[in-house]
Amino acid sequence: MLVSPYQRLLQLAFAQPAEVTCYLHPTTLAAYRTFEQAEPADIAYRFERVRLGVALTLMKLLAELGDLDEARQVLDVLHQALRAPSVFAIDTTIQKDAAKFERLYTNLYVNEDGEQLLHLFERTLDADSQPLMDDVIREALRVVPTLDFSREEDEDDEEGE
Repeated sequence: MLVSPYQRLLQLAFAQPAEVTCYLHPTTLAAYRTFEQAEPADIAYRFERVRLGVALTLMKLLAELGDLDEARQVLDVLHQALRAPSVFAIDTTIQKDAAKFERLYTNLYVNEDGEQLLHLFERTLDADSQPLMDDVIREALRVVPTLDFSREEDEDDEEGE
């Protein structure tokens, strides 16, 4: 069976078995396919689940890239929202912890890689159609392999100078 770009993106971000077990519930992995097959009355909810899956992936990468506690907190909120049974419940979960999203952007220093992830995260939140979400997924798949997660090496280099 062919793996969709959405699933590939999830698998790139959540590569460790413990992460897969914790974050990638089968319904999350199947969210894009379920969205494509959804009845008209269910499309909005299914699209939100895809959006949450992509946003979850980007926050996971940002948290790893900069060792950012704020990104981990947003990751937890997104993970909770994925368990919500309706668009209203998703919105309620997100709004309840809106301050965590605001803190993510307050006094945040990120390098170029982090900026790319934040830009993709913003585009994910703004995407209101399948073509826009597909663009974000494709761009994320292009960016993820280029990310530099070697922050320990960079810190060691700076100390030696």
